[in-house]
Amino acid sequence: MGGSAVVVGGGIGGLAAAIGLRLIGWEVTVVERVAALADAGAGISLHANGLRALDVLGIGEAVRAAVRPQYTGGTRTPGGGWLARMDGAALERELGTPIVGIPRAVLHRLLREALPPECLVVGAEVTSVDDSGTGLVRVPLGRHVLEADLVVAADGVGSRLRAQLFPGHPGPVYSGSTVLRAVTEHPVALRTDFELTWGKGAEFGHIAFADSRAEWHAVLNSPPGVRHADPLAALRRRFGDWHDPIPALLDATRPEAVLHHDIHELATPLPAFTSGRIALLGDAAHAMTPNLGQGACQALEDAATLAAALATEPTLESALTRYDTERRPRSQSVARAARQAGRMGQQLSHPLAVAARNTALRLAPPRAMIRAVLRHADWTPPSLG
Repeated sequence: MGGSAVVVGGGIGGLAAAIGLRLIGWEVTVVERVAALADAGAGISLHANGLRALDVLGIGEAVRAAVRPQYTGGTRTPGGGWLARMDGAALERELGTPIVGIPRAVLHRLLREALPPECLVVGAEVTSVDDSGTGLVRVPLGRHVLEADLVVAADGVGSRLRAQLFPGHPGPVYSGSTVLRAVTEHPVALRTDFELTWGKGAEFGHIAFADSRAEWHAVLNSPPGVRHADPLAALRRRFGDWHDPIPALLDATRPEAVLHHDIHELATPLPAFTSGRIALLGDAAHAMTPNLGQGACQALEDAATLAAALATEPTLESALTRYDTERRPRSQSVARAARQAGRMGQQLSHPLAVAARNTALRLAPPRAMIRAVLRHADWTPPSLG
């Protein structure tokens, strides 16, 4: 089965979906509202499931060449004490790969390079689609209208297409946490590949990259919409007495490089990931909190699964039914687990609850961390036929 598709959204999920569709012989147009697909953003961790999806899409080797494996690190207290250690070598033995770190901009560039430039339409916004049953979905694009057999709505957590398809759904809600993050301007001497530090209602973490720079993030319990005139100064006040290398990471960052976003999620699960000839993908389908590092991995799973269903099912209808059946339960389960991880991790603020959590982590056997990662990362990708 071949056909034509319009992918709405040029982020990680949308680009991956376009790559998968082209691999199985579909004609694809990606429409992205920003005028240029800039190499912006902070960093990202990819688990085994995300890398396996990239392998199915044919770009796993290129991505692996750009990552830094996360063999060392873990979770700490603000004073520097260890709550749990990460054993990347054990994960590699179990899954064939440790968790890896990569700048989001690099991953985005590698995905974009896997597509011919002529299939990317930038600076155009899709606010609605017409799937009225004529056989093709009509996608208004300024003065022009694109027609396609399939539309993939990968337009993010604030998806307008999701709102059109499911008008009764409450949409994304604020998680209670806000995140500031950046990539350091220059290399930083780090003793570990990855760390999280949990305080009362706050988290600071870093991911080391292959070029010895690092991404750091600070997650805070906060009302939505709070912004700082000088974000780095505000972070130094909040985390100034936390352990090394947190001060060094902040000192290695240009003020204009700091990104600040409130974290929204789809706390109410969608009743379906498809409607007619339209498939929701990535954050548009299952926006989750970042506490498990699974958001991008789940979008990559979506892309590989959608391509496999379209490659092997006899009809578009049966392919979309299979996509929904395979993706919705799993991704929504991961989203619930991410929300729970945030509540027991960064969002926990009562001193007694924090102390109890820390004690439980210190007493947990080393294998517990491995089992927690395996629960979501040990995913078998589908075949494209």
